[in-house]
Amino acid sequence: MGTAVMRATATTTADVTNAWSALTDVGSWPRWTPSMTMVTRLDDGPLRVGSRARVKQPGLPMLTWQVDELRDREAFTWSTSSPGVRTTGVHRLAANPDGTTQITLEIEQRGPLAGMVGALLGRRTRKYLGLEAAGLKAASEAGGA
Repeated sequence: MGTAVMRATATTTADVTNAWSALTDVGSWPRWTPSMTMVTRLDDGPLRVGSRARVKQPGLPMLTWQVDELRDREAFTWSTSSPGVRTTGVHRLAANPDGTTQITLEIEQRGPLAGMVGALLGRRTRKYLGLEAAGLKAASEAGGA
């Protein structure tokens, strides 16, 4: 079984509360990152374990993601499955001693086709992670979504 992991980081001058607000308002993501053309929540209320969203990214099929883990103002993880690959997205925030916030975004792909998918889409995935980290930084500094 193959595994591919990609990561992007950024540091924002925003505090964790503003960064968390922008991060968990997943429906707003297309406003601050060109790597998302549509994100539609499939449930109401605040993001929580079990929340689902339909996500469309340029050049990729529409996928439904489900939140697997959520630690308030710290991290949330969601995942989606395609034939031969389970993809997990990890979104972490950490308060730095100087009041800034460290953003870490990660994609992990596991399964018999993970190596092939990583080879085919790795460059695009890394680009999208970088755009998302930069967009989250900007949205956080603007006071949320």
